[in-house]
Amino acid sequence: MRRWYVLLALPFLGLLYPPLYASEGPELFGFPFFYWYQFLWVPLTAGLTYLVYRKTRRPEQPARPPTGRFRRT
Repeated sequence: MRRWYVLLALPFLGLLYPPLYASEGPELFGFPFFYWYQFLWVPLTAGLTYLVYRKTRRPEQPARPPTGRFRRT
C-alpha cells in the first residue's frame, strides 16, 4: 500500500525547478504559462491527495453492539 504515497511526490517534482516552466507562452485565457501551470497543480494535488487517502486508509471496522456495561440515562 505504501507505493501509493509516491503519487504525492508528483506535485513536488512538477514545481521543483521553476526554470522549466518560467515562460510566458503558451497563454491560457490571457494568463502566461508560468501562472496557469502552477494553478493547474492546485486541483491536481487535491485530487492526488484524495486518491492516495482513499487507497491507503484502513477498512472501517463494523460497530460493536453495546455491552450494557455503561447505561445511558
